[in-house]
Amino acid sequence: MKKEELRYLQRLAELYPTIGKASTEIINLQSILNLPKGTEHFMSDLHGEYDAFSHVLRNGSGAVRKKIDDVFGHTLSNSDKRSLATLIYYPRKKMELVKKIEEDMGNWYKITLYRLIEVCKTTASKYTRSKVRKALPADYAYVIEELITEKAEVLDKEAYYDSIVDTIIEIGRAENFIIALAELIQRLVVDHLHILGDIFDRGPGPHFIMDRLAEYHSLDIQWGNHDVVWMGAAAGQLACIATVIRNSIRYDNLDILEDGYGINMMPLATFAMEAYQKDSCRMFEQKGASYYNATEEELGRKMHKAIAIIQFKLEGQLLRKHKEFQMEDRCLLHRIDPEKGTITMPDGKEYELLDTSFPTVDWKNPYELTEGEKDVMERLSSAFRNCEKLQNHMRLLLDKGGLYKTYNGNLLFHGSIPLNEDGTFKEVQIYGQTYKGKALYDELEAYVRRAFYAVDGEEQQKGLDILWYIWAGPNSPLFGKDKMTTFERYFIADKETHKEKKNAYYRLLEREDVVNRMLLEFGLDPEEGHIVNGHVPVHQSDGESPVKCNGKVIVIDGGFSKAYRKVTGIAGYTLIYNSYGMTLCAHQPFTSAEAAVLEETDIESKQVAVHYTSRRRLVGDTDNGKALKERIGELIQLLDAYRKGVIKEKK
Repeated sequence: MKKEELRYLQRLAELYPTIGKASTEIINLQSILNLPKGTEHFMSDLHGEYDAFSHVLRNGSGAVRKKIDDVFGHTLSNSDKRSLATLIYYPRKKMELVKKIEEDMGNWYKITLYRLIEVCKTTASKYTRSKVRKALPADYAYVIEELITEKAEVLDKEAYYDSIVDTIIEIGRAENFIIALAELIQRLVVDHLHILGDIFDRGPGPHFIMDRLAEYHSLDIQWGNHDVVWMGAAAGQLACIATVIRNSIRYDNLDILEDGYGINMMPLATFAMEAYQKDSCRMFEQKGASYYNATEEELGRKMHKAIAIIQFKLEGQLLRKHKEFQMEDRCLLHRIDPEKGTITMPDGKEYELLDTSFPTVDWKNPYELTEGEKDVMERLSSAFRNCEKLQNHMRLLLDKGGLYKTYNGNLLFHGSIPLNEDGTFKEVQIYGQTYKGKALYDELEAYVRRAFYAVDGEEQQKGLDILWYIWAGPNSPLFGKDKMTTFERYFIADKETHKEKKNAYYRLLEREDVVNRMLLEFGLDPEEGHIVNGHVPVHQSDGESPVKCNGKVIVIDGGFSKAYRKVTGIAGYTLIYNSYGMTLCAHQPFTSAEAAVLEETDIESKQVAVHYTSRRRLVGDTDNGKALKERIGELIQLLDAYRKGVIKEKK
């Protein structure tokens, strides 16, 4: 036995000091391997739509209703099943409504508790008792465990369970128990949650989504480009801060910054009113419904334009500093002819500007911030960096997140893998070195973490600047387009200039050789693996399918964001991967929690089988199963060492 192996086994012996303890653990781990694989839930491109996200999370993309169907079959009417499902999703709200119309609440409590107990038993059956016990609410753990566990030693089981349920009702704890059971079912019906990016921007509630994710029992997050720009803003990268604020104003979501994170917009408002006092800022209307009066709308336009110009200046400074980003063609302010009111684009074409008022631009040095703009950005940078709630949310993204994830044979990421037109991996230069494929992802993620944790100031600044590059760079895996035409959309009427050409990745998704190469690059089996990603909305209304390359690629951005629904035709895709296979769910728009409770309406979802397995997948078939098998092998070695006297038992 090698010295290193012996040292490791001696450390293992500290955890399992006897043959009996090591043997028991082997038996325990072996039994876990033969349990059904836990259900994985995939969601993407939430874009601040908290209400829809919360509901889909509660119903597990239909997994809760499926459990109800499995338990009760034809013994409950569809109406009763809907009512029970609604109760599990919104136990408090549902009971408030029931109490107004139900004459015999005692009987209702008893029937409901028994139904929930049966659903809970089935939901918990695929887990070890230890894992279920850890999921139980502390106040009622013992009693719930008694109710959902079969007790062979009890002769009159009906009387035994009746006595427990009757006591719960008699002492006035029925409602608390119903809530506890409903939340336990929600907790157990999904074993692990995958969020494939873009939690932030567009919608009004990303901070609520982050709060909910912080409490979730098991998840990972693949960063989206909108998440990364918020990470950059939180770390103090000025171009990212300007971008986040501009997006928030553009989509009428300043409340996220002001109320959600407590970031004061008064410095920007004061500056905008002064600097753009004589400017109507007519091209900078906010999107979406507005409930502001004329004065407030005018202030919004001025703030919108003020931060947009600041953003263009900061981006110009950044791109001239980093020649290796190869994005100098996106420096556009110096291409403006203020006398003619035109701009000459990098391709040589000249366009008339829709807005020719640039009161804060010095045409001799167009990318230099004015003193007023510098003061605004210094104060905003301090506010972002010192916002405790925002920093906590960014730490969650860092702790649970990354640019990609391989999980149970599947490759998960938000955007795209940069490819050449022939399907080979595109080489991308990052600070003087070239990377491609998996190495590109790894290098970019390392720089993101340096932005937050590096001690060396130069390395930290490189990390900060790479956060902006990941947001908008043409070779960024999270952006995946040749350019971000923000300036053109504000200032040029010709829509040809607004076009953003997608990376070859999106044109090659049906080529099996290309997809197989990508799976192999990340160490996955092309015969079994899948790519799951979001980022580009699937235009279902135009007949586009989210399932590509014979099921090897699944795109699950279907338009959670209301801003995208007019082109997608739906309100989001989600994916469920359980022990039987993969099921894609296409969701119709969610109305409200109140309507779901009052009318017992769920999100209408169309489910499509993507991949069914020939046999039911077990824990032993998963990544966790591989780790458990390795531990079993190590414990068998430990047993052998005990029996040969190489290591002494500590009884």
